[in-house]
Amino acid sequence: MFELLGIPPQALFGQLLLGLINGSFYALLSLGLAVIFGLLNIINFAHGAQYMMGAFVAWMLMTYLGINYWWSLLLVPIVVGATGIVVERLMISRLYKLDHLYGLLLTFGLALIIQGLFRNGYGVSGLPYSIPSELAGGTNLGFMFLPTYRGWVVLASLVVCLGTWFAIERTRLGAYLRAATENPDLVGAFGINVPRMITLTYGFGVALAALAGVLAAPIYSVNPNMGADLIIVVFAVVVIGGMGSILGAILTGFGLGIIEGLAKVFYPEASSVAVFVVMALVLLVKPAGLFGRAA
Repeated sequence: MFELLGIPPQALFGQLLLGLINGSFYALLSLGLAVIFGLLNIINFAHGAQYMMGAFVAWMLMTYLGINYWWSLLLVPIVVGATGIVVERLMISRLYKLDHLYGLLLTFGLALIIQGLFRNGYGVSGLPYSIPSELAGGTNLGFMFLPTYRGWVVLASLVVCLGTWFAIERTRLGAYLRAATENPDLVGAFGINVPRMITLTYGFGVALAALAGVLAAPIYSVNPNMGADLIIVVFAVVVIGGMGSILGAILTGFGLGIIEGLAKVFYPEASSVAVFVVMALVLLVKPAGLFGRAA
């Protein structure tokens, strides 16, 4: 059927795979944004810079300390998440009672500072990060060649996203988090340290961005602009899914990655704007987003 349209099946499935990979990063990053906004009501514009930090910290651990990829998957989210905790305690915690615009301006400024520091230190040329030997090579599926590492990225992202959704929507801890955003005084009356919970939530959202950076490091070159190039698309994903919607962030991230991949096959000229066309159409029909709730 695809030959009748002049499209080789290998090209179609190859672009679908690329779309799934991009969708994996869209989902992970938009999930972190949704967690922070949904539970803290902060628009975290520094998310792209924190994603970039994850890739750079993984590169530093490998280059200077010889720490491999597998340990980086564990250590980098903890390290970068800890920097997020410090930022939340020292800066963001002072803005919760103010308009959302103040948080956006603060985090946008932080993003510029972080990117500038890494740009001055390492330049703008990409730094290589090798694929771990266990995930090298690939599998010939007949209709396409599946690189092992790409398949791992999609699987790992899906597991992390679904695990986060389950923790927030189906566990007692998630119920406490959601309740703390609605009525922090009532939750505090039960002996729960609400400020600490909020701080750890922000750190967790930042850790998700850092994890995405580690997964991205072997695929894309590690450079200070990698977050800035992605964050606008990720914000569009969050808006389409619904601000603060965990399930919306996951489904929309993967779905838009696939749509973007199909656009590269059928109409390459529109592939770079496909996400924003979808966003405009969704906002016309449902301004709160596909999975969002009207205020």
